[in-house]
Amino acid sequence: MTSLVSTSHLQLAAFALGTVGWILCTFSMGMVEWRVWHVDNTTVISSGIAWVGIWKVCFISYLHISPGYKEQFCHKFSGYDSFIPREIYVAQGLLLIAMFVGLVGLTATVFALRNVYMGIAHKTLITRFFLVGGLCYIFAGLCVLIPVSWNFYSVAQNQSISFPPSYYMPTSPAAQDAGAAIPIGIVAVILLLLSGTFSLSYRFPVATNTTVNPDGINLPSAVSEQEQSQEIRTTSRVIL
Repeated sequence: MTSLVSTSHLQLAAFALGTVGWILCTFSMGMVEWRVWHVDNTTVISSGIAWVGIWKVCFISYLHISPGYKEQFCHKFSGYDSFIPREIYVAQGLLLIAMFVGLVGLTATVFALRNVYMGIAHKTLITRFFLVGGLCYIFAGLCVLIPVSWNFYSVAQNQSISFPPSYYMPTSPAAQDAGAAIPIGIVAVILLLLSGTFSLSYRFPVATNTTVNPDGINLPSAVSEQEQSQEIRTTSRVIL
């Protein structure tokens, strides 16, 4: 039988890619640099640049407008803020789902690889774990793709957000760019989709048993005893 380890190289790569993709997904979710706003009013926003994330908005200010912070002012979003656009709400939910589902995929892949490298030739167990891992990777990648694409579209359209006065933010920026979280999210999507594809491509090795006859010739086990005995009788008749 072909070695289990020799048939699981792609799945090992899937685990590595899935791990990196999951880490990048989690990292981008916590970043505030989803949208980079360039504003004209530098009285409060001293640098003229504000960062809009999916959990909070931040900017640099030399005024003491936030307790405990002399330079950076951040205001966290709450679930009751009606001014938050839908793409941010969607990003919050889908990225949390992606983080959880991706972790399930990593766990399933670890169990499958554990059986492979320990030589536990349980076909159903191994294939099902790789199947679950692959589906989780792909689903997590799609959950990241939707908010990343939607927020990138909003940046390209220079869409505004009606922040309340307590945020010290203008309603619309002079211009805005995609922050670092968006390309990181795109890389996470690519890695998760690749890892899912590799996991789903696993094929359990097929057994090929052979038998050895007295003359030292390997005979396939598929040859039945009846066929062998018939061949012996035919040979005896020829000799007689």
